[in-house]
Amino acid sequence: MRILAVNAGSSSLKLSVVDDGDRVQDAHETDGDADPIAALRDFAARVGDVDAVAHRLVHGGASIRHAVIVDDAVRHQLDAAVELAPLHVPPALALLDAARASIDRPQIVCVDTAFHAAIPEFATTYAIPGHWRDWGVRRYGFHGLSYAWSSRRSAELLQRPAEKLHVVIAHIGSGVSACAVRDGRSVDTSMGFTPLEGAVMASRSGTVDPGALLWLQESHGITVGAMTRLLEHGSGLFGLCGMSDIRDVEREAALGNQACVLALDVYIHVLVRVIGGLATSLERLDALVFTGGIGEHSALVRGRLCARLDILGLPDSLLPADGDAIIAPGNGGPAVVVVTAREDAQMAREARRVLAA
Repeated sequence: MRILAVNAGSSSLKLSVVDDGDRVQDAHETDGDADPIAALRDFAARVGDVDAVAHRLVHGGASIRHAVIVDDAVRHQLDAAVELAPLHVPPALALLDAARASIDRPQIVCVDTAFHAAIPEFATTYAIPGHWRDWGVRRYGFHGLSYAWSSRRSAELLQRPAEKLHVVIAHIGSGVSACAVRDGRSVDTSMGFTPLEGAVMASRSGTVDPGALLWLQESHGITVGAMTRLLEHGSGLFGLCGMSDIRDVEREAALGNQACVLALDVYIHVLVRVIGGLATSLERLDALVFTGGIGEHSALVRGRLCARLDILGLPDSLLPADGDAIIAPGNGGPAVVVVTAREDAQMAREARRVLAA
């Protein structure tokens, strides 16, 4: 079975055809300058017949809690997610509509929030007035497709059933989050109502005291639009040192650039706090799993995090990572594992499962 995986970001598009063995038969990636709908149509024409099209949707809203075939009723429900993730959902829905019109195959949405749908209510509820909660203000969590794949893949590497593992997975890329996974199910995660909450990211702030944001609005006249732009695109590593690529930050910090030294220290410190806090949602910690571009490739970030998390029993001596690997076996304590992010493969698996049902 060949699945066309459509992974739309706010300014990029990843397309791939995945077979039953999770192998990528063909792939294409565009940046913000390309027409995504034209790119999808051209790619679909090039790769030929597929059995289904799987679309990644960052947010499924309150009603879409698992992968589902899109009919008119489901498509209408998806509109509710637009206001919850206005940067990511509209371009994904535009591609979904284009695919429904031009590719005569089942269209399946795979939502990042679905992996967190079973998180206990006490872990998703903000301590805010009831009518705000009635409006849907709660913690949803994101990067769910990445966590679903990493949970199962790390279990394979450790040669243990995913349903009996307690792990913290750190998805560290331009977006950064972490998730506590107990017996294959998400029980807590660092991102909340939006992907802004939690760890410091490339250009997103992570958690900031809401009182500080209110003060900025009241005392300095920061508008909602300006606040949104700066928290999304002018904060994080970029806000701290003017660089958003961790490779540049690491290089400049090593050369003594004090803004980059501070940025890296803040980045690591907040992630330590996030990962350490999530570990308390588990009965034990069997492994810390790194995924995402930085998690997979930055030995410095992995090493500093594990050294700071020695209170959890994590080793501070790690092997190099080359693809999926156990980089510290644990020897009685938690193992440390690196997993290549494969959202496309997870989407294909979910699509096959939906079609089989």
